[in-house]
Amino acid sequence: MSDLLEPPRPGTGADCVRILVCASCRAAGGDPDAPRPGAVLAAGLRQALDAGDRQAVTVETVECLSVCKRPCTVALTGEGRWTYIYGDLDPAMGVETLLTFARQYGSTPDGIVPWRERAEAIRKGVVARLPPLPIASPQ
Repeated sequence: MSDLLEPPRPGTGADCVRILVCASCRAAGGDPDAPRPGAVLAAGLRQALDAGDRQAVTVETVECLSVCKRPCTVALTGEGRWTYIYGDLDPAMGVETLLTFARQYGSTPDGIVPWRERAEAIRKGVVARLPPLPIASPQ
């Protein structure tokens, strides 16, 4: 599994939105040798960010977010902002939806995006919301 993980990209401090993508979950009923949905999503997110304006968004793969029954799972977090965990994302189609939401999230002081302004996949996929916690900067 470790070959799926990549080191975090440097953030840009308090304005940085971090998308943490679970690289462990398998697709429900899928081939155990197939690429993990999170790895596919993370690669798509990185490709999209590398091709355009990064808008202070970083993508990191993590070993497990413990939401195994709802792959593909991500967490959005940022300094001083609420952290959101979303599951059931489509690894191929979710890239633009997630990047749009990351931009919305990053444009708020606390990470709270009004419910009706969120894409349907984001509204339906919410697993949890955690209060702002001190976040150590990647080194």
